[in-house]
Amino acid sequence: MSDRFRTLLKKVGSGTHTNQLLSREEAADALRMMLHREATPVQVGAFLIAHRIRRPTGEELAGMLDVYDELGPHLTGANRPPVVLSHPYDGRSRTAPVTILTALILTASGVPAILHGGDRMPTKEGISLAEIWRGLGVEWRGVSLQRTQDIFEKTGLGFVYLPAHFPEAMTLVEPRRDIGKRPPIATLELMWSPYAGDALIACGYVHPPTEGLFRTALGYRNQIRFMTVKGLEGSCDLPRDRTCIIGVNHPDGEFERLLLHPSDYGCNGKEVPFNSTEELVGQTQAVLAGEPGELMPAAVWNGGFYLWRSGVAESLEAGISEAKRLLAEGHVSRQFDAIAAAVGAIATSP
Repeated sequence: MSDRFRTLLKKVGSGTHTNQLLSREEAADALRMMLHREATPVQVGAFLIAHRIRRPTGEELAGMLDVYDELGPHLTGANRPPVVLSHPYDGRSRTAPVTILTALILTASGVPAILHGGDRMPTKEGISLAEIWRGLGVEWRGVSLQRTQDIFEKTGLGFVYLPAHFPEAMTLVEPRRDIGKRPPIATLELMWSPYAGDALIACGYVHPPTEGLFRTALGYRNQIRFMTVKGLEGSCDLPRDRTCIIGVNHPDGEFERLLLHPSDYGCNGKEVPFNSTEELVGQTQAVLAGEPGELMPAAVWNGGFYLWRSGVAESLEAGISEAKRLLAEGHVSRQFDAIAAAVGAIATSP
């Protein structure tokens, strides 16, 4: 048993009146010991559930992000700041994700995009980005970090696949399943950027207090360029059936609140439900083929928004028009084919 970890555990789990907040350094030390398996499974589970009950602070999450930067993988070398699109590691189960389509639209326009995640994960066990890619015929398993870097440099799209590129983070999967609740590390995963350099991080959330944690934690880390998105199921996918609540942190430090009404841009409608992987793959393939379908408006709405915020389009209206053009003229489909070919070539190489 780690006595050093036990000291930190006592601070977090001592009850309403006697618990103590961890410093940034202490939070980093706690996560580092968990990832390195220096804490026992009982200690890890106790820490995760106690930290959830007490709730983390922005400073603590900043310290944990420090460890992800220290131990985790990094892509490099983009010709402009990439957009890092967050997706809950435990996936989606109610609404159809368009995150991959958004990334394809961005990269088809010359904006680098980075996705990250693993396979199905507790507690939600929803569909993951890796599973969607797999259904589309793109298998990221077995692709090394160096070769992922090569794909990123060639196509502008990078997918950091945790089981291969950050196995330390996978040590916390079973404790998450055992405690049956999302621990605070699920929050830090939504604002982690596996890119070594300036990036625009899109952080999805469900509950408003989470946005405050994002802002505080990223402020500690001097992360200037980020957005907060009250998205679908905690992702950065914009909703179409309600007002989109978005926060934009500008380089000068100003935090701007955007309230976007999809109906003002002809993009409103019911959210597309997620029913099965097979159905979602078919819907995504229809969008890539430029065919009208129920997922197309969501792809245009999200693609147009991120084209605007990444600086490709001067306005949201222009971004939506550009997203429609990229899809209709086959640029997004060809971008997907280039990525699929790059990953496939790597998978078949000796």
